[in-house]
Amino acid sequence: MIQPALDLVIAALEKIRETTDRGPCASRNTLEQLQSGPSLAASLREAHVSRTGRQLHQTTSNKAQILASVRERVRGCTKCAHLASSRTQTVFGVGNPDAEIMFIGEAPGADEDQQGEPFVGRAGQLLTRIIKAMGFAREDVYIANILKCRPDMPAGSFGNRAPTPAEMQMCRPYLLEQIDIIQPKVLVALGAVAVEGLLGARGTMRELRGRWHLYNGTPLMITYHPAYLLRNQSPSEKRKVWEDMLQVLERLEKPISEKQRNYFL
Repeated sequence: MIQPALDLVIAALEKIRETTDRGPCASRNTLEQLQSGPSLAASLREAHVSRTGRQLHQTTSNKAQILASVRERVRGCTKCAHLASSRTQTVFGVGNPDAEIMFIGEAPGADEDQQGEPFVGRAGQLLTRIIKAMGFAREDVYIANILKCRPDMPAGSFGNRAPTPAEMQMCRPYLLEQIDIIQPKVLVALGAVAVEGLLGARGTMRELRGRWHLYNGTPLMITYHPAYLLRNQSPSEKRKVWEDMLQVLERLEKPISEKQRNYFL
C-alpha cells in the first residue's frame, strides 16, 4: 500500500521543516519524474482522490483511516508552541468521512477545548439545529475548524479570541488535508475569520455571503457564524443564514419542502 509510505514521507518533510531554517527541496529532474513516471502515477491514482475528476472513490473506511492518521499528526503538533502549551487537547473534526457538506469554523472555544469536538457550545447547538432543519443529522455532515487548538487567552481572562493570520497559516494545511480526503460536494464557511483562513483575505459578510464562491474547485457558501446569531437575534439576520442553507440544499439537489422554504431559525 502506498498510503503508509506517503505518511512517512509527509512526516519526514514536516520534521525537516520544523528542525531547519530551509524547507525541503527537489531537483527539476525529480519533479519531472514524479509528474511523468507511469508506475508512480498509477500508484498515486490508486491512493489519492483528485479534484480534477480523475480519481478512484475511496471507501468510507479508507477515508476514516486516513483521517485518523492526520488526526494523530495534529495531536502531536507543536508548530505553535504557545497554543500547544495552553491547550487541553487538539480539536480535529467530527462527522461523516463521506459527507456531502463540510462546515468550517474558525477555532475551538473553551467547551470544544475541554471536549475535543468542534461546535459543542451554544453556537454549536445552534449549528446542530440548522443542520437538522436542512434534513441532515449532525453525523451526516463533517464539521471542522481552521485552527485545531483553542487560541490562548491571558491568565484570568474569559471568552475567546480570534486566531491570528500566522496561526491560521500554520494550521491551514491540516484543514486542506481534511477537505482533500473527504471531498465534500459543498463547503460552508461560518463567519469572516473562517473565510480569511480559507481564502487568505477578509471581507465583510454583507459582501461575501449569499452567493457561491469556489475553493479549489469545490463550491463554497459563506454565511454568518452561529455565534453572530446568538448575539444578534434579529429575525432578518437569522433568515439570511437560512436562505444561504437553502442555496446549499438546491446545489445538492435535495428536495425542499414548503415548511423548509418558509422556515426561520
